[in-house]
Amino acid sequence: MQAKTETAEKRPQNLNMTDRSHASLTGVEEVERFDEREIVLATTRGRLTLQGDALKIARFSEETGELAVDGRIDALGYTGERESAGFWTRLFG
Repeated sequence: MQAKTETAEKRPQNLNMTDRSHASLTGVEEVERFDEREIVLATTRGRLTLQGDALKIARFSEETGELAVDGRIDALGYTGERESAGFWTRLFG
C-alpha cells in the first residue's frame, strides 16, 4: 500500500488569476472563512485573504488542495509564511 501521496507541506503554492474575475489556487489546506466580500484561506505558504465583491467558491478539493474562486477580485494578501509548528505551539500558539 502506498503512503499518503503528497503532504500539505510539500504541495506547491500556485495562483492563476484571469481578468480579476476568476482565480485558481493550489496548496490550499483549509477555507477558514468566506462570504461574498472576503475569503480567508490557510495555504502551504501562509494565510491568504482574497477581497472583492460577489465572491464565491466554485470548487474546492481538500484532498488535492485545489480551489477555484469566481467574482470580482480587488485584493490579495498574505499574512505570513506558514511554519511547521509542534503540538504545543499549535495548542497555545
